Amino acid sequence: MKIVGFHSGHDSSYSILDDGVPVVHNELERFNRRKNSVADSIQLFLDNEKDLDDIKYMTTNRTGGMMWYKYTDSFNKCQDIVEKNGGKLYVVGHHQSHAANAFFTSNFEEALIVTIDGGGIDKSDGSLHEKSDIDITRGALVTCTTFWSGKGNKIEPLEMISKDKINLGKDWSMSTSKIFNLGTVKDPRGDQAGTVMGMAALGNPEKYMSYFENKLTAGIFDGDGDGSIDFDYLKKEADKEEQNRFDIAASLQKETERVIKLLLKPYIKKYKPKNLCLSGGVSLNCVSIGKMLDWFPGINIFVDPIPYDAGLSLGSSRYVWHHILDNPRIYDKPKNWSPYLGYTYSEDEVKNALKEREDEIQITNVNDDYVIDTMIDKKIISVFGGGSESGRRALGNRSILADPTHAETKDIVNERVKHRQWFRPFAPSILRDYVKDWFVHDADSPYMNIAIKFKEGMSEKVPAVVHFDDTARLQSVSKEDNEWYYNFIDKFREKTGVPIVLNTSFNDREPIVETPHHALDCFLRTNIDYLYFRDYGILVNKVQFIVKRTNSDTDWKKLRGY
Repeated sequence: MKIVGFHSGHDSSYSILDDGVPVVHNELERFNRRKNSVADSIQLFLDNEKDLDDIKYMTTNRTGGMMWYKYTDSFNKCQDIVEKNGGKLYVVGHHQSHAANAFFTSNFEEALIVTIDGGGIDKSDGSLHEKSDIDITRGALVTCTTFWSGKGNKIEPLEMISKDKINLGKDWSMSTSKIFNLGTVKDPRGDQAGTVMGMAALGNPEKYMSYFENKLTAGIFDGDGDGSIDFDYLKKEADKEEQNRFDIAASLQKETERVIKLLLKPYIKKYKPKNLCLSGGVSLNCVSIGKMLDWFPGINIFVDPIPYDAGLSLGSSRYVWHHILDNPRIYDKPKNWSPYLGYTYSEDEVKNALKEREDEIQITNVNDDYVIDTMIDKKIISVFGGGSESGRRALGNRSILADPTHAETKDIVNERVKHRQWFRPFAPSILRDYVKDWFVHDADSPYMNIAIKFKEGMSEKVPAVVHFDDTARLQSVSKEDNEWYYNFIDKFREKTGVPIVLNTSFNDREPIVETPHHALDCFLRTNIDYLYFRDYGILVNKVQFIVKRTNSDTDWKKLRGY
C-alpha cells in the first residue's frame, strides 16, 4: 500500500511511502532547474510516476495551498485515483509534518522534537486537519517555533509559539535580502542564507551586536525588545566595506545561537530528553547545531535530512502512516531512510546523453583507482551515479570531489567551478570510524548538517575543507549509507593516509544536477576536469570549451520517455 505526499509551496516536492518505506522523494527544482521552485507538485508526480494502482492515501501539509489545489486538473486526477483505490485525503499541519519527518527518520524510540522556521499553519491544538478545512484556516495558528514529544509511532504537541513572538526564519530571510542584497526563497537566485552563515566566521560579533541583541524575539525572554531590526542602517554599513558585512553576519549568527539556546534550555530541563530531533529551515544553520553538542552534552542530536519545506511531503506521509494509521515504526536504517530517493539512470540513458555531446567530449573506460589517482594529481572530479540525493546536500552520488590536502584546491573549485564567494567553505566527507580522530566530537553526521571543530593539529592536514573558525560541516560516511562512496574514500585513505575527500554539490549556482544531460551540461560549461559516471566506469574529458546548452527545462521528460 502506498501513500503519496505533496508540498506545493516554495521548494515543491512529492514523496511516496510503500508500506511505510520511503521509496521516492523528488523536488521540482531538480527538474525545472529553478531554485526553491513553487508549482504544482501533483503534476510533477503524474508526469513521473506510472504505477498508480496501489496509491491509497494522499497527503498534503498546506491548508491555504489546498485552495489552489482544489481547482486544478492534477488535484482532481490524483483524488480520483485515491478514491478509486478506497483511500482518502489527509491534510497535515506544517510543523506537524516537519516534526514527523525528523522523528520517524531518526530511529529514536523517544525524543523531544523542535521545529524552527519562517512560518507555517497548524491547528492551534496540534490536531490533524479535517477535509473540511481544505479551503479555510479555521482554528489554525501561524507559528514559527514548535515543540513536540515523540514516542513510538506517535508525536504529540507540547507548545506552539506564535510568529508574532519569534520568527528566526523570517529574520534570516529579511537580513539576507535587505542587508546583504542576497537572494531568498522568493528570489530567482534562491535562498542564500548559507552565504551569510559562511561570512560570520570572518567577523567580529561584538561590533554590531547592539543592533541584534534582543531584536530576534518579542516578549519571550526578559529584556526583549520589539523584535525589530534596523535593516536600513545595517545595509548602509554593509555597503561601506566587506569587513562590515562579515561583522554584521557574525553578530546575527551569535544572537541566533543565543536565542536558540534560550528556547531549548527550559524544555531540556523539564523533559530531560535523551534524544533531540530538529527540523525547519533554521536547522540548516549547521553552526548552531554544532554548538548544541557543547550546550547539551550527553543528548543525542538528530537533524531532519530535509529540514526545509521540501521535506514536508515526506513528513505528512510519515505522520499519516504511523500516527494516524497506527502502523509500527521501521527501525532498520536502510529501509527507514535512504538519502538517495531520486532516480537512478541506466547505462543506455547515460550513453544516449553522451552520444548527443560526442563532438565535445572524449570517453575512457576507467576504475575508481584511476579516478583517485587523478584527484591526487590535483584534478577536480564530478561524480554521477546511483539515485540522486534527497535534500540540499550532495552526498557522493551527485558530487564534485577533490583532494583536500592542498590549500589551493578550495580557491580552484570556488573560482573555476562554483563561481561563488572566496570565503565559502567546502565539506569534508570522512569515513565514520575516523570522525573521533579528527574532530572534537565523535558525531554521526551522514547528511552534512553539523559543523564541528577539528582537533588540534588536524585541520592543517586538510586545509581545503577547513572554515576560518577551524570548523567543518562534515559528512560522516558509512558502508550502510553508501557502500560505493565509503569504498572510494577508503581507497583514497590507503593511497594518502587521509580518510577525507573534499565534497561539494555537482552544480554551478543552480540546483544539483539530476539527469545525465544536466551532468554533461554543467561539466561542459565549467572548468571541472573530469566527469565520472561511476556506475559504468565511464570517464568524460572535454575536447572543446565552447558549448551549446541543452534545454534543461524539458530534457528530463524526454530522457524518461514522456
